[in-house]
Amino acid sequence: MEASLQIGNLAGIPVKLHWSFLLVIPLFAWIIGSQIVLTTELIAVLFGVPIDMTLITAGFNPYILGTVVALGLFFGVFIHEMAHSLIAKAKGIEIHSITLLILGGVSQMEETMPDPKIELPMALAGPLTSLGVGIVSSALVYVVAAINLDPGVAGVLIFTFGYLGLLNVLLFGFNLLPAFPMDGGRVLRAWLARRMPLSRATRIAADVGKGFAVLFGLVGFLLLNPILILIAFFIYIGANQEATSLRYNILLQDVTVADAMSSPVTTVEPTMPLPRVVEMMYETKHLGFPVMERGSLVGIIALADIHKTSPIDREAMQVRDVMTRNPTTLPPSASLIDALRIITGQNIGRIPVVVDGDLVGIVTRTDVLRVMELREEE
Repeated sequence: MEASLQIGNLAGIPVKLHWSFLLVIPLFAWIIGSQIVLTTELIAVLFGVPIDMTLITAGFNPYILGTVVALGLFFGVFIHEMAHSLIAKAKGIEIHSITLLILGGVSQMEETMPDPKIELPMALAGPLTSLGVGIVSSALVYVVAAINLDPGVAGVLIFTFGYLGLLNVLLFGFNLLPAFPMDGGRVLRAWLARRMPLSRATRIAADVGKGFAVLFGLVGFLLLNPILILIAFFIYIGANQEATSLRYNILLQDVTVADAMSSPVTTVEPTMPLPRVVEMMYETKHLGFPVMERGSLVGIIALADIHKTSPIDREAMQVRDVMTRNPTTLPPSASLIDALRIITGQNIGRIPVVVDGDLVGIVTRTDVLRVMELREEE
C-alpha cells in the first residue's frame, strides 16, 4: 500500500504503518482524554468496580491515558489482522503485508478464488481474537481490583484495561456484522457458498454489505458522525470492488494470454518520427506499438506518451524520445486475469507477449474486455 512505512516483520509478514495512522492516534487520544470522567464512570458501572480518579484526571494524564488506550486499541487491531494472516498462511495463501491505517488494519493477501472452507475460519479468526483480547483485558480489571495497590495507580490500570476490554469486545461484535467485505460479510458469503454458486453468494453478500453501508451512512448523517460516514463509504466501495473482482476471476478463469492476444504485431523502430507514428495509429486503429530494434523489444509507445509533448515539438522528435523503456511483458501461458491486474494496476493499455526474447503478440485492455463479453454469452 502506497504511503506506508515498514516498521517490522513478524512470522515472515512485513508490518507497515500508513501515514493516516499518525493522524488518528492524536485524534483518538484527544477524544478519549476529553471524555475521560464520563468514560471512567461508565467503566465503573459496567464492571461493578470502584475507580479512584485522582491520577486519571490530574494534569495532562487524561490525554496521556488517551494515547495509551489508542495505541492499545491499534495493537489489538494488529493482533486481529495477524490472526487472519496466520490462518491464511497456514492454508497456503501468500501474505504480502499487514498495514495499520486510519480505520484499523488491512492484510494484503495473494488474490485467489475464494474457497469457503478457507474463508470461513480465516474470517472468524480476527473477531474471535478480538474477543479473546477483550476477555483477557476485562479479567485484568478484576485482578487489579483484587491486588492491594495504591488507589490512584489501581484506578489508572482499571480504567486502561476496562477501556481496552470494552473496545475489543465492540470490535468483535462490529466485525461480525454481515456487512461485506467485513469479516461478518465474509462469514456470510462462506456460509452461502456452501449452498449456491460462489458468484451468487458473493452478489448476495455484497448487496447485504451495501445495505449496511447505506444504514451506517444515514445514521452517520443524522448523528453528524464522520467516522460512521467514512465506514459506510469504505464498506460500499469495498463490496462493489470485491464483487467486480470475483466476476473477473470467474469469467477469466482458465483463460490464458495466448487465448486473447493479437498476432502478428505491428511494431515501430526507435528512429521513426512521431508524426509517422500518429499516422499509423489512424491507419491501424491501434493506440500503441511495441518498439523493436535489431529484432529485440526495447520499449513501447502509446498515444498517451505522444500527448506528453506539444504538437510543435513532435515534428522534430522520434519514437526513442518518448517511448516507455523496459515495458512489462508476459508469456503466452500467463493467466489473462494476471494481465488484467497488471493493466489495471499500472494503468497501461497493452502488454507485449514474449517467448524467449521474441515478440509473439500483444494483449490489450480491449482484448481482455472482449474475452469477458464472449464468456458472459456462454
